[in-house]
Amino acid sequence: MLTVPNAVSFVRLLAIPWFWWLLVAEGRVVAAAWLAVAVGATDWVDGYLARRLDQVSAVGKVLDPVADRLMIGSVVVGGLVAGVVPAVIGVALVARELAVGIGALVLGARGGGALEVRSLGKAATFLVYGAVPAFYFDAAGYLPWLFGPLGWLGGVVGIVLYYWVAVEYLEDMRRVLREATN
Repeated sequence: MLTVPNAVSFVRLLAIPWFWWLLVAEGRVVAAAWLAVAVGATDWVDGYLARRLDQVSAVGKVLDPVADRLMIGSVVVGGLVAGVVPAVIGVALVARELAVGIGALVLGARGGGALEVRSLGKAATFLVYGAVPAFYFDAAGYLPWLFGPLGWLGGVVGIVLYYWVAVEYLEDMRRVLREATN
């Protein structure tokens, strides 16, 4: 449980309250966006370290996606509240997260364990981690000619991939639950 990759995931979790403080208490949209970018940039670090150091753990398989989901959820919901993330993007992301989250809870409650992370899911997460902060930068007037189009491109492609992978995860959940009942 006490591994280097799990420590990285835990630090990513600690960044979430800091993000909310920057966005809500301080009103520092750009600083909150940079923090989200930094956390997103470290998303691959814990998985890489787990494999490289041979420290893959059951805790890490849960902690990493939880850190991802909570940070993405915070950035999206915070962006919706602050009016910097377009509603069509934000609502689509929140709906997907809720569907997959509920599925994961059902799977866990029925003893199905954690699902293996898919490469396409990692790609979608990468796009969303880039797109949503881009909307923050755009709304703050920070290189809008760059960040506006990047936000829309990454957001739309990320959502399509996210939903594609969500369907695959839901199929995986059904398969695991079917196998558990046999």
